[in-house]
Amino acid sequence: MGISKLFSAGGVVMWPLLAFSVVAIALIIERIRFWYRVNTRQSRIVREVLNLYRLENVVGAVDKLRKNVDLPIARVFLSALELEEANPEEFRLALESEAQAEIPVLKRFSNIFDTIIALAPLFGLLGTVLGLIDSFASLNLGDVGGTKTEGVTSGISAALVSTASGLVVAIFVLLFANTFRGFYQRQIAFLQEYGGQLELLFRRRYERGGERTYATTR
Repeated sequence: MGISKLFSAGGVVMWPLLAFSVVAIALIIERIRFWYRVNTRQSRIVREVLNLYRLENVVGAVDKLRKNVDLPIARVFLSALELEEANPEEFRLALESEAQAEIPVLKRFSNIFDTIIALAPLFGLLGTVLGLIDSFASLNLGDVGGTKTEGVTSGISAALVSTASGLVVAIFVLLFANTFRGFYQRQIAFLQEYGGQLELLFRRRYERGGERTYATTR
């Protein structure tokens, strides 16, 4: 079945399904680029920053983070390391508050994906119902078993196209939405793990009396 016949069979609801598909593909591409950038760079950057911090090179650690400020973990670390005269409690609060601020960035478009997943099958079902109404409306009781029955049968078959299209769109978006949700959960765990390591290093330096903020060492 060609595209034109597909749209003709599915009815008017094929247009919102097409719009859902275009929007979903655009947002999926953006999320793939985002998570590729995060997953391929952040582990190396965090290890380098923590090593610099262990070596008392706070300025070098901050400079490294600023060069990679497009990464969520870099923004979280910077929010704490750039505090002036911070104590351990303030340092921890800075890490936690910035990590919370990064959640909308990490979950970006998730509500749109959920909306498409929920609405696409409903639009498909609506198209099928409308198609069935049109098919049976053209059939008179005296025509049952007659020549018009074949046309009604083909009309019902065509009406099911919209349901199938809605399910395809929903399944396609669901696969990527679940993948991005998995990336989000791993990223939260990553922020907690390495944020905890940085906080531990800060506390040790602070207890030794050797902690100086970036503002006082630059």
